[in-house]
Amino acid sequence: MAEEDGTVIYVPGNGAETRTWVIPARRMPWIRRGLKGGAVLLVLFVMSWAYFAMRSLHIDRLETRIRELEEDAEQVEVLRATLEQLESRYAQIRALFGSGVDGIASEVWLPPPAGGASRSDDDQDSTEPTAWPLTQRGFVTRTLLEGEAPDRHPGLDIAVPADSYIRAAGAGVVQEVGDDPVYGRYLVIDHGNGYRTRYAHANLLLMTEGTAVRRREIIALSGSTGRSSAPHLHFEVHLDGQPVDPLTLVQPPA
Repeated sequence: MAEEDGTVIYVPGNGAETRTWVIPARRMPWIRRGLKGGAVLLVLFVMSWAYFAMRSLHIDRLETRIRELEEDAEQVEVLRATLEQLESRYAQIRALFGSGVDGIASEVWLPPPAGGASRSDDDQDSTEPTAWPLTQRGFVTRTLLEGEAPDRHPGLDIAVPADSYIRAAGAGVVQEVGDDPVYGRYLVIDHGNGYRTRYAHANLLLMTEGTAVRRREIIALSGSTGRSSAPHLHFEVHLDGQPVDPLTLVQPPA
């Protein structure tokens, strides 16, 4: 059957004259091929647009992830610097303790305060808490106050720079280690014969509960933790559970 001619009628919307075109039958196959090709091109265009849109979204996500990784890298750098500081501090502490036999830390000793007697084997084992609890004189800002709590001050406040060496007033065993809202970081040593001493407001405690310490052994670094307005050592001496004036037992170095 022979293909018939096609007709295209154009009707303008503004009331203008209608136009008619007659498409010869021999051209119809070409027109159909052209329409099919245009449809294929349109589909390819839409698919290409969708592909590039997805790629653009993927790139945006990658850029966001890169920014997040850069921020993480900055945080890692801060952590690395902090870790280096902690490692340096730890190395200082290890140097303070020294190296013992078979990796066991040796006991920490520093010379007695200026004007004090030199250490002897008998002196280091003395349990009576009569040694000055610092390696420097410091400045006594508050002494024992009599009266009832909460106004009573049960010890001695000695102003010293932060991270000054605190040492045991006598040989004994660390009975308590803690962190208190008032005392800050503190430790208590039981010297036997009813004597106990407390060392408070420390920045760093170098002993744990149950550790045996010797007279003048370094036990902590001073600070301003707890209820404190400036770096200092709060030093208490208790006899049979009652606070006694530390200055009746210890004297600041000359």
